[in-house]
Amino acid sequence: MSSESQKILTTDGIPLEESLKKTERKNKIKAFLLVCPLLFFLIISYVSPIIGMLFTSVDDRMVTNMLPKTFKAMEKWDGKDLPSEEVFEAFYLDYKILVEEKRHGKLATQMNYEKNGFKSILKKLSRKMKKFEEGNYKEQIMSVHKRWKDVEYWRALKRRGPSYSYAKYLKGVDMYENEEGKIVEVPEDRRIYKILWLRTLEIAFFVTLFCFLMAYPIAHLLATLPMKYSNLLMICVLLPFWTSLLVRTASWMILLQQQGLVNDFLVLIGIVANDNRPVMMYNKIGTYIAMTQILLPFMVLPLYSVMKTISPSLMRAGKSLGGTPFITFWKIYFPLTIPGIGAGCLLVFILAIGYYITPELVGGASGTLISNQIAYHMKSTLDWSFASAMGLMLLTGVLVVYWVYNKLVGIDNIKLG
Repeated sequence: MSSESQKILTTDGIPLEESLKKTERKNKIKAFLLVCPLLFFLIISYVSPIIGMLFTSVDDRMVTNMLPKTFKAMEKWDGKDLPSEEVFEAFYLDYKILVEEKRHGKLATQMNYEKNGFKSILKKLSRKMKKFEEGNYKEQIMSVHKRWKDVEYWRALKRRGPSYSYAKYLKGVDMYENEEGKIVEVPEDRRIYKILWLRTLEIAFFVTLFCFLMAYPIAHLLATLPMKYSNLLMICVLLPFWTSLLVRTASWMILLQQQGLVNDFLVLIGIVANDNRPVMMYNKIGTYIAMTQILLPFMVLPLYSVMKTISPSLMRAGKSLGGTPFITFWKIYFPLTIPGIGAGCLLVFILAIGYYITPELVGGASGTLISNQIAYHMKSTLDWSFASAMGLMLLTGVLVVYWVYNKLVGIDNIKLG
């Protein structure tokens, strides 16, 4: 018999193999359509904002579009001495249009990000330029304020010339590109962002460590206590989730202040003198305490989910073979909890890096993180491009932590439940 006659047919007369492929194709289409809403949500909620942040962080066309004649005239300027009369005239003509259209305030704000003091001299220029005579614009502009004679301000203006620039990323690590095109560090008295990055990593690390040291025994109790006591302890662990984050942080502000309950208790039991109460607010101590308590459940739950699956008979078998309680714990129990430890530490560390509300309220000057600076530039200075650059740097840092963890431990070993 031929191969054609040996084919198995369905009741519709279609070859079975072709019918199976058609059914499989339909199932794939149905599965994709079911996933489409989630995919659309992810694109709108995550992918689009990240792409927008990336574009905003390098987009520097605002100043270029405001001063087109100025930047064209600056192409011939070497940046060593003050610009020529041609540059001053082009700047006057561009700025005059901005003043007439009442857009000079935006330029002043943008240039003040580049160099402090630019906003004041631009505002003064907008008031004085109404009396300017035609010609000799260089002398007239320099007579408005002595800073117009400072070549550094003109260099700062020239640095805003490119339509797309990575200057915001350099600023985020206290560096900039000088007039010679070299990347150099800012003066030591103006270096703040490197300190903030290191402080963010330091606080995130120690908060993760404190959460682990506190969560491990709690998770062990949850996994080994009788059900009625375990449920009660679980309620205590989950209780913070039922309370607003802002309320919990405000509670710590009341507890940790110098006349708060914690200091009152320390004075009562005689650990500290009444006139020598420790300062636990608006510093790193307050940040450590508040963030550890708030992030503790994120460490307890992964540990508990892993410990619950460990059979008690393993510990009994270890002891029956002559192992001491510590050796049995260290050699048998602890290695089995490593997936939960990895999941909890990774989760808490990533959350701590980007924390904002708690450090803002209880951290003070020495306890704030890089996320507070991002929020400051978003809301106060309105320097969205710089905030976007730092946000992407923070996101990159989180991805690097994730990658390092995957290389050292393996992401497949994580257990969240």
